[in-house]
Amino acid sequence: MSRTLRALRAAALAVALPCVLVAIWWFASDTSTSFYAPPLRTILSRFDDTWTADRLRDDVLPSVARLLAGYAAAGIAGVAFGVVIGSSRRARAVCEPALEFLRAVPPPVLVPVIMLFAGIGDTMKIAVIASGCVWPVLLNTAAGVRAVDQVAAETARSYGIGGAARLRHLVLPAASPQIFAGLRQALSIGVILMVISEMYASSSGLGFAVVEFQRSFAVPEMWTGILVLGLLGVVLALLFRLVERRALGWYHGSRGARRKAGDGGA
Repeated sequence: MSRTLRALRAAALAVALPCVLVAIWWFASDTSTSFYAPPLRTILSRFDDTWTADRLRDDVLPSVARLLAGYAAAGIAGVAFGVVIGSSRRARAVCEPALEFLRAVPPPVLVPVIMLFAGIGDTMKIAVIASGCVWPVLLNTAAGVRAVDQVAAETARSYGIGGAARLRHLVLPAASPQIFAGLRQALSIGVILMVISEMYASSSGLGFAVVEFQRSFAVPEMWTGILVLGLLGVVLALLFRLVERRALGWYHGSRGARRKAGDGGA
């Protein structure tokens, strides 16, 4: 099967389930008379009037900017501390109890605490996002660093490769698959925390818009906000997948080569 056909088949499979779910929602809700669960056609009919260019600029763009800022901060901190903890047994022994305690605290619980120190502006929202996204990145990075191949590590040591060169050419490439796994988990957590943080004393953002629609009993408009959040999650996941494939092309290529070699041997 050619690469083009495989790509078309993968795209068809990816689109099939969402189309089926939308069709089920459309027909199941078509005769609904519930105020709180209007038909999908009613929700979609309000979409254009609700999400105008002004609202996209005032609510969607600020939400995305806060998400990216918190996500980037969590990614940098998670990778940095994960490398340190994964590389040093002593650092791991010292930090592990505190990490387990902090990881067990749900980030939404920290929102009132962070508000006391950071106020109710963008800093608070970015801090909330970062406080939840950092843990999957940190833990996956530490696990990836600990799993570096010992033969490769000993070879680097015997050739006198250490410090930044060892980190750049051995540790980070070897741990990168697990680092990206942590970043993937953190992305979905970040979207959730973005919405939660914007529901607290905010004047803009997707979370704020959904709450405002709910408080004013604009139920179809509230549902459109939920759809926008879902679409945003899909777009971010697709963009992340593209970045991951580009960054880990060498890894997926080596896995494919090993798989072909195994099939040929069988």
